[in-house]
Amino acid sequence: MKVTAVVLAAGQGTRMKSDLPKVLHPLCGKPMIWHVLEALKKVSTEKPVVVVGHGAEQVKDYVADSAVCVEQEPQLGTAHAALQAEAIVKGKTDYVIITYADMPLLPADVFQRLIETQRVNPGPLTLVTVIAEDPRGFGRIVRNARGTVEAIVEEYVAAPEQLAIKELNVGAYCFKSDWLWDALHRIEKNPQKGEYYLTDIVELAVKENLPVQAVVHEDLIETIGINTRIHLAEAEAAMRERINRQHMLNGVTMMDPVSTYIEASVMIGKDTVILPNTYIQGKTVIGEHCSIGPNSHIRDSQIGNGCKVFMSVMEGAVLEDEVDMGPFARLRSGAHLGKHVHMGNFGEVKDSYLAEGVKMGHFSYIGNATIGANTNIGAGTITCNYDGEKKNPTEIGEDVFIGSDTMLVAPLKIGDGAKTGAGAVVTKNVAPETLVVGMPARAIKKVERKVKKH
Repeated sequence: MKVTAVVLAAGQGTRMKSDLPKVLHPLCGKPMIWHVLEALKKVSTEKPVVVVGHGAEQVKDYVADSAVCVEQEPQLGTAHAALQAEAIVKGKTDYVIITYADMPLLPADVFQRLIETQRVNPGPLTLVTVIAEDPRGFGRIVRNARGTVEAIVEEYVAAPEQLAIKELNVGAYCFKSDWLWDALHRIEKNPQKGEYYLTDIVELAVKENLPVQAVVHEDLIETIGINTRIHLAEAEAAMRERINRQHMLNGVTMMDPVSTYIEASVMIGKDTVILPNTYIQGKTVIGEHCSIGPNSHIRDSQIGNGCKVFMSVMEGAVLEDEVDMGPFARLRSGAHLGKHVHMGNFGEVKDSYLAEGVKMGHFSYIGNATIGANTNIGAGTITCNYDGEKKNPTEIGEDVFIGSDTMLVAPLKIGDGAKTGAGAVVTKNVAPETLVVGMPARAIKKVERKVKKH
């Protein structure tokens, strides 16, 4: 059985009042069309078709190879949009799912139920409906005495008794492919709107005495169609709750899920605790037995097992196992902290590697540096890495002691076991096991290297 999804994404979305195409507005870190395609990918067998229109090039650029894009020009309604997929899909699949790119909360299991219901339906189509007190402008489902769907009546033309109907059309359909395309060609233009509406296809099936079935979905929130920023915020809240719930079911503790923001692409290991007011975004992977937050912001970062990130910021950084950092620490792009590194308050690291056991207590900046194992970085240490034209590297060996308020003027190499006095300004390389002091720093004696065993 071959199943192909057709996603309608050509609408202008004028009520969003935005230069960005509506279907590219982000929802928990991913454009809403991404969520739709991810759900469909789990139930369809063929590459989906996305019908684009307004903002076509931007949508095509985003979709790329994940779907086949076809343009609707001019935009003459939803039935006309679906027809644009005919040349690509006709004769190549058994069933066609048609849905909208602005309905990102419909989960894969609803589409699966839709397909399974249509497989046993002798008629040509099955659609998804929902029972709701607030119609939100959806079309009403009119059923006949046999219980099958007789019509979808749009709200603007519905009679008072039809407006009282609580069963609503969601906007997700499954068709027998060999019936669909001829039926789409037979839909007539709506005289009031001047467009061709997909909902009119139900009438064609009924006239042929073919049953139209419906899958009733019980979760109203998951049927949200996004037309305004208000709808987007509602969907965001629902998606956040879904994501957080799944993490908790997988063994993650959240002290306050409502104040915890985790994007769709994030992965978190079991027995990790996420504390309130924490934002975890992008391609972030967090290991097991970690404590993250409160008030932490992590984006596109990798965190090993047993780490503690307390009131801190990470952007494109890596923590190996058993690292603790914060409060008010910041790791910028390219920061890599090895196992058992400690980074205290008001420290910042960028494009640097701190090897196992490094201690960087507080009020320090490390940039474009490599620091050997078990080195101590005193408070107020600065790697002066920028000379006004380029960034220069600093190399610090193992078991080094950098005194408080040391200025390390790159390019610079400091050998294993060396020490700097408090307030030293180091402008020249330092030999291993040497103490330097002063401004500019000068060597005064050899020192005994103390090797730490972790």
